[in-house]
Amino acid sequence: MAVYTDINDEELALLLADYDIGTALAFKGMAEGVENSNFLLETTGGRYFLTVYEKRMREEELPFFLDLMRWLAQHGFPSAAPLADRNGVTIKRVRGKPAAIVEFLPGLSVRRPTVDHCREAGEGLARLHQAAQGFPGTRANDLGQASWAPLFATLREAADGLKPGLAATISGDLDRLAAAWPQGLPTGVIHADYFPDNVFFTAGKFAGAIDFYFACVDALAYDVAVALNAWCFEADGSFNITSARALVAGYESLRPLSAAERQALPALAHGAAMRFFLTRLEAWGATPAGALVRPKDPLEYERKLAVHRAAPDLVLFGAPA
Repeated sequence: MAVYTDINDEELALLLADYDIGTALAFKGMAEGVENSNFLLETTGGRYFLTVYEKRMREEELPFFLDLMRWLAQHGFPSAAPLADRNGVTIKRVRGKPAAIVEFLPGLSVRRPTVDHCREAGEGLARLHQAAQGFPGTRANDLGQASWAPLFATLREAADGLKPGLAATISGDLDRLAAAWPQGLPTGVIHADYFPDNVFFTAGKFAGAIDFYFACVDALAYDVAVALNAWCFEADGSFNITSARALVAGYESLRPLSAAERQALPALAHGAAMRFFLTRLEAWGATPAGALVRPKDPLEYERKLAVHRAAPDLVLFGAPA
């Protein structure tokens, strides 16, 4: 979440006039994240989130994301369902940009996940994969393995500026990933951005997930690999095997991984680290001046890449046979 587009009182009142959710009582921009402009909205009818979709978001893909959020909410997964206005319209416009209001999802994210949080998060991810079964929409992963080398071709100079010699190291990683990328794994709708700030807890228990704007159809185990990177590394860059085991155990309590998925986890985790390193590097020097946003440090994921490079089977300790 972030704020690139300001909304004044008149614009907000005009937007809310199309809904049956009352008038605004409080309206606050949210600084987390990097993709869209997000606001916490409290009205006389309740609490909501308003998102204004920025230039990276392709408007034609919005129905997939919003329909998925509604599908999940209707199929037992705690997701913030989008609201339709009085005419049944979900996608609105603010300052010429697409926008949507979604339900407020109660709960809190955690900055320092415990082993118990990791177990709950893993189970929540499996719940998401199960609830998404049968969803009729489809969207390719445009940030999947095939996209990484072309994206990096535009970022070589930035990589060496971040750390001398890094471009050559990343090129070697990309070559190895291209040669070893797993094929034929079970696929389905994945979250693809299942980070602690996108997962809510209530009294230590999984309470839901938000920010489905990278969701796509891809290998389900890739989502597990994204989560292992996001949840199971310590602040000093070390991989927490106990947390990884808990996360995978929570996931497998509802959806056991196949032998092929388990074997693929090292490559998938290395690749997931590459994906977030590259997109963070791309965003690092591209944040507009004056935007209420905190770009995320690409070096965090450069350190994770180094761990996967040095000990490629480490994540298998998180997936006991």
